[in-house]
Amino acid sequence: MADKALLITSAGVRMPRLIYGTAWKKDRTAELVVKAVTAGFRGIDTACQPKHYNEAQVGDALQQLQELGFGREALFVQTKYTQVGGQDPHNVPYDPNQPLEVQVQQSFEASLRNLKTTYVDSLVLHSPVTPFADLLCVWRAMEAIQKTGKALQLGISNCYDGKMLSDLYSAATVKPAVVQNRFHSKTGYDAALRRWCKERGVVYQSFWTLTANPQLLASGAVKAAAARHRKTPEQVLFRYLTLCGVAPLTGTTSEEHMRQDLGIFEFDLSGDEVDGITDLLR
Repeated sequence: MADKALLITSAGVRMPRLIYGTAWKKDRTAELVVKAVTAGFRGIDTACQPKHYNEAQVGDALQQLQELGFGREALFVQTKYTQVGGQDPHNVPYDPNQPLEVQVQQSFEASLRNLKTTYVDSLVLHSPVTPFADLLCVWRAMEAIQKTGKALQLGISNCYDGKMLSDLYSAATVKPAVVQNRFHSKTGYDAALRRWCKERGVVYQSFWTLTANPQLLASGAVKAAAARHRKTPEQVLFRYLTLCGVAPLTGTTSEEHMRQDLGIFEFDLSGDEVDGITDLLR
């Protein structure tokens, strides 16, 4: 992946502007992660949530990739702590009867075992915890992990409440370096929240970017830019977002689409093209 496909977060971590997502891959996870990295991806997103992720197979893939010459330090690996409400009650990867801070620590230790690594580049809270006192308790536990050097940065996902995010940011000793949210019209494409992130140097990661937005892909502005650059509408939307400072996740299982996704850094959009797509998000 070219240098322009990388950014440096506020935590000083090198993070790809396009990340391979592993949700719902089940028993194909290892195979697809290896294919993604050999195709050119250098960022992998997972979670300690057996309900939707096979984190252990990401670890298997990392081992296979090591043998293929892709060292751990060459990859950005991001995992998540998922609270009890987001887990399969029959397969919780930590003791849900323990205090929150212990649950976070046990989940993280499980992640390191699953991933067969000594550290992760990014540890993300999968969704906000309520009440705020509990959210802060979980965040303090994540900060303790970050201070050991075993998680290089912290982040939060599925956080659409600007005040909650602002309050967490103010209270945090280790500030969130990333916010990962679903990108769709029902939240107004997080316009205000993305502005807030940009003002503070927090990287906004998007997921569900293509699936939730068929109307954007079919729009005149996106289709015209695709025709002009001889690219697909999907490539244009991803390129637009990276030019706006967003780091999209893509979970494609198609090797052709992997190559197309990585090809977004081979072209740029004009100012008018960017403005035309921005108008669609208003």
